[in-house]
Amino acid sequence: MAWKTNDAESLQSSDELKRQKKIKMAIYITIFVVFQIIVITTMSLTVMKVKTPKFRLGSNINVQSFESVPATPSFDMKFTTQIRIKNSANWGSYKFNAANVTFQYQGATVGVINIAKGKAGWLSTIKRNVEVSLNSSEITGSNLGSELSRGVLTLNSVGRLNGKVAIMFIMKKKKATNMNCTIAFDVAAKTLKSLQCK
Repeated sequence: MAWKTNDAESLQSSDELKRQKKIKMAIYITIFVVFQIIVITTMSLTVMKVKTPKFRLGSNINVQSFESVPATPSFDMKFTTQIRIKNSANWGSYKFNAANVTFQYQGATVGVINIAKGKAGWLSTIKRNVEVSLNSSEITGSNLGSELSRGVLTLNSVGRLNGKVAIMFIMKKKKATNMNCTIAFDVAAKTLKSLQCK
């Protein structure tokens, strides 16, 4: 009789062990699923999120020559600067097509530079040195003379880069970025006065 009781107890304890194993397995699976959800959410909010790269003029504008005649009015200038493509917010490279940057005075084109196609690596900024030549031969009917007489020449640089950000060699997303900078030159000192980019 005692022997039968022991069998029943061992059978009951065996069922209890199986039940506990199932509970542990369910807990482990739940923890794993929650962990995976956290990892995927974190990846989608950081690594997989594609932001628009920035396309700007560098602040190191060095004027090489600057001739201006308020009476005519006219100006002719050359300077060196950098074109910066900032991809520091993306976990993937930004491959962009060839483009150009147009320099304008009150909407009239005073010079254009070409940007060769290239690639900005992930979490990085590329800088390209450029020489810019500008002149006022295309400007008509403006207040250029009075601006030169006041001693400050204000220009704009505009451009657009089209390209793709490649994330983890899997996902590619088209991204276009615009340049819109306002540059002020000190006419008397023949130097950069200020640079603001949006």
